[in-house]
Amino acid sequence: MAQERIQRLIAGDRRTLSRLITLVERRDPQVPDILRQVHSHLKGAYCVGVTGPPGAGKSTLINSLASLVRKENQQVGILAVDPTSTFSGGAVLGDRIRMQHHALDPGVYIRSMATQGAQGGLSSSVGQVVRLLDAAGTDMVLVETVGVGQTELDITTVADTVIVVLVPEAGDTVQTMKAGLTEIADIFVVNKIDREGGHAQMVALRSMLALGKRDTGWRVPVLGTQANQGKGIGELYATVQEHRRFLESSSTLEARRRERRRREFLLSIEETLRLRLADLLQAEGALADLAGAVEQGEVDPATAAQDALKDNVLPKALRPAEPE
Repeated sequence: MAQERIQRLIAGDRRTLSRLITLVERRDPQVPDILRQVHSHLKGAYCVGVTGPPGAGKSTLINSLASLVRKENQQVGILAVDPTSTFSGGAVLGDRIRMQHHALDPGVYIRSMATQGAQGGLSSSVGQVVRLLDAAGTDMVLVETVGVGQTELDITTVADTVIVVLVPEAGDTVQTMKAGLTEIADIFVVNKIDREGGHAQMVALRSMLALGKRDTGWRVPVLGTQANQGKGIGELYATVQEHRRFLESSSTLEARRRERRRREFLLSIEETLRLRLADLLQAEGALADLAGAVEQGEVDPATAAQDALKDNVLPKALRPAEPE
């Protein structure tokens, strides 16, 4: 049955894809085996990450980009990562509403995903879902991160090309520098360029980039768009393709993907440990007792953490190795 399910996925069956993504989001015990079987069927789908502050028009821009990709008869996957609902644990926003233009297009798959408490805007499950989309025959995956400002840097763990979208608001350039987005951006976009200050924002970004040092060989462009009117989207898509050719010709693409696989591996371990610790805190035992003492103010948190690591409070698999 499991093999049949994988074969349906590879054949592009959307219902199977949706069910497997749900298993990934739920961290179902079947997921490691599913990903193991999928691994040999990966084709190398190109992944574009779109990040930036709330209200920058990221969804509209992605919607327009997807239209251009579809004109080339390519399959598109859109993952919109939204804040986690406190009540349901799912994504708060529904991106099918924001991207109605593609909702009925069989060549476009849209999925809203929750951050699941990840501090960098993405959980490790996003990378796993990108691989499922890849195996299902998707040519390009567009990932929109939750607009959480300075913690959006995890987009580099899944994206080959990172687009940072800003708007002509006062202070955006300074915030960009603070957020470290200049370090991860492959392309800067000033959206809503028709608004006052749009061109000044582009000039400021170009000046800021000229002062920075990036020895990648790629000169980060600053583009202006008006996504709701489709203006500038053609140039943006052409620039994404140009960046892809640059990465492929310089062997940087594979180097980036190797590093991303390593980072996803570490992120997966961190999330697994965090979930196991959460379970231990809910159960009766030494760790729960120690946490209770911290809550009551009887022990300070740092001391309690050291005690947990040294006094066999944690299960052996979660403790650091003892020196020989």
